[in-house]
Amino acid sequence: MAARRQKIWITRAQPGADATAERVRALGHDAVVAPLLAVQVLPDVEIDLRGVAALAFTSANGVRAFADANGERGLKVFAVGAATAQAARKAGFKSVLSADGDVEALAQGIGSRRAELRGAVLHPGAMEPAGDLAGALEKHGIETRRVILYETAPVDLSTEAAEALGRSDAVLLHSPRAAEVLAGVLKLHPAPQMRALGLSRAVVKPLARLPLAGRDFPPFPLEAALLNLIDRRP
Repeated sequence: MAARRQKIWITRAQPGADATAERVRALGHDAVVAPLLAVQVLPDVEIDLRGVAALAFTSANGVRAFADANGERGLKVFAVGAATAQAARKAGFKSVLSADGDVEALAQGIGSRRAELRGAVLHPGAMEPAGDLAGALEKHGIETRRVILYETAPVDLSTEAAEALGRSDAVLLHSPRAAEVLAGVLKLHPAPQMRALGLSRAVVKPLARLPLAGRDFPPFPLEAALLNLIDRRP
């Protein structure tokens, strides 16, 4: 049980936000779900799997969007982290490997298995991806294709909501994109007493110049490690 009950702002998009909130409440804290991003799946996207040897996912949203649009489940899947790998297995993929890191770690993991690939790697994802996976894979000599299946749009917060959320003890961030949106909110509604806890160094980077009580990230980009930061005050 938590040493001190805290108010924790959950910023990630649904459906992941509710799952994170449940874990936060299980730790003895108050979770406030107020996503900064909304996932909008693009309609009628054609997915060409000819010549594709594997799929690479950098988010669980990418997995869900692909699974809804295409019935292929036999291809090998490379996932950026545990949550994305779990989403892939839940969607029915049998061969799933997790890099347990960021985009660079994912590229390195795929590159180490280059000899196993008999074709291209397809990266289904967002219109504005968190990192340049295709560019990183090209350095390993791996042909990579992208297919855009969804976009993440900022959620507008009212002044009243932004100020109330800014009184949280900590805010949880799962992506650089969410941190960029938060930075815009905090420029208008500063929250110097709030801590920003991000999934990785890249996630908290957009908040570097803002007055906050602290910016922290776990040694591994896993949600369990992120949640451990809540009770670990400097």
